[in-house]
This record gives sequence, C-alpha cells and structure tokens, in this order.
Amino acid sequence: MCSLPVPREPLRRVAVAGGTHGNEMSGVYLARQWLQAPGELQRPSFSTTPVLANPAAAAACRRYVDRDLNRTFTSAVLTARPHPDDPYEVTRARELNQLLGPKASGQAFDFILDLHNTTANVGTCLVLEAAHNVFALHLCRHLQLQSPEPPCRVFLYQLPREESYSVHSAGKNGMGLELGPQPQGVLRADLFTRMRALVAAALDFIQLFNQGTAFPAFEMEVYRKVGSVDFPRTEAGDLAGTVHPQLQDRDFEPLRPGAPIFRLFSGEDALYEGESTVYPVFINEAAYYEKGIAFFQTEKFTVSVPALPALAPSPAP
Repeated sequence: MCSLPVPREPLRRVAVAGGTHGNEMSGVYLARQWLQAPGELQRPSFSTTPVLANPAAAAACRRYVDRDLNRTFTSAVLTARPHPDDPYEVTRARELNQLLGPKASGQAFDFILDLHNTTANVGTCLVLEAAHNVFALHLCRHLQLQSPEPPCRVFLYQLPREESYSVHSAGKNGMGLELGPQPQGVLRADLFTRMRALVAAALDFIQLFNQGTAFPAFEMEVYRKVGSVDFPRTEAGDLAGTVHPQLQDRDFEPLRPGAPIFRLFSGEDALYEGESTVYPVFINEAAYYEKGIAFFQTEKFTVSVPALPALAPSPAP
C-alpha cells in the first residue's frame, strides 16, 4: 500500500511549525522558544526552521482569526488572486506557502512537522494523509520505538480523492503531531515535555537517514478516517445531547453496533447504528463543535511498510 517514492537524497531543509491553531499551547510555546534559541533543532546534516504558523491567532489565544489555517492549503486558495478583503488565514497560508513551498514544487521544504494539541484523549497521535508514504511511516515507527508509552498511534486523515489541505502539505513531505488531552489555551508541562522529546526524536531519525542508515521493513497498525458523526440536534440545529459517558475518552477503542454514543438531554441513550465496528478518534474535540463533528469514525488495519534503503554517502552541506 506504500507507493510514494522515498527520498533519494539527504533531506536538507526541515521546518517545525507550531501555533497553526493559536490556542494549542504546546506548539505555540515551543515555536516561540525555538525562534529565540533554535540550536536544539539543528542537526549536522540539515537545517531546521522553526515557524510560528499563525501569529495573530496565537497572540489572541484563539484557534484562528477568520478561518481554520489547517484547512486552507488547497490549490484553489493558494493560487487565487489576492484581494484586500481576503481572510487573515488565507493571506497567511499564501505567505507560508512561499516560505515553506511552493506546494508540490521542487523548491519546497523537504519535511514539515506540524505541532498540535487536542482536547480529546488521543495520547500521542501521528497524523498522515494516507498509507502510501514510506518515509513518514518509518519516521512514525521510529517514534513508536523511542516512546512506547503512551502508545503512538497513526491516524490517516485523507479521504479518497480528497485534496491535501494541511500546513504540512506545503512541503515535499510531512506529518502532524497531535498530543492530548489538553484544554484550549492551557499549557501542560507533561505534554510540552513530551512534544519537545518527540520533535527531537523525529529530527534524530532524519539525521540517521541522511547518514546512510537503512531501516528494515515492518508491519504497522494504522487508523484510517472513513467518516464522522455529528451530535444529536434539535430541528433548530442546537445540541440535543452530548457524548455518552461510556464513549467519552475512549479514542481508538472499538465501537460496536448497538453501543451507546450519546446521552440525550431527555435522559435517553442514542446508540451506534453502524453495521460494523469502528474506532472513534477525536471524541468530543472542542474545536469540532463548529464543524458538526462529535467524533471521527476510523477503521483499523495493518499496513506492510517496505524497507527504507540506505542513501549513498553524501557530504554535509
């Protein structure tokens, strides 16, 4: 299932973006720290650029100013003629595309790591577009081995024939890193420390790859998005219930047909009516209320990832 060509040359330019959402504080404060002292991001074989992706939203401690920056990196948005009335995040996406891309070009950064928090109980979640990215899956495997507790799960967010739209899609390659649960606008020391360690481990993996390390084939469990479920609502569109206590905080656990998923305000339970077992992810995420999403449905399967061959020796830049 993995078909994206692996890099044939060392990666030379890497970006670490925090604050794509301005109230996800681990990435915001790590980006601010690294902009002042970027030394810990550097490795002998490549340079790493820290980026505060959405500075206006970070300054206001809001997810975004006008629209979700992490849904804005589509070709239609990036290539449209600029207008003075464009939403802030549209203008910022074009700026980032010039800095980190241009998207789908040979001039783009080799790898972009985008840092996020979630209010959902996902633990450590590694976010990729699809299961065809050999290099990124090897990086995920490296992080799983380096940080076995709590588990590092891989979430594939892109639906079939859906265009990539995230910040990290501006680069030649990339992935998102989600840590939770953490309330919006709150900085937890444990998640801040874990995110910092995971970024260091990711950069160490790229250094190993650049040095000519070969990585063997393996099999990996991944969770692929297949749909989403909205909250129960009234005819006026207001909430009619909330996530059921038996579902709350059980991200990545199996949800079987007939299990309760919502507790209606009337006191009744709403049951899952699907025909097969799914694995809910981002359950009761605060930022998804406006999107009409109570949780994502995913399917769990095993992907066979081929070996990542060693690069030929190459001098450092």
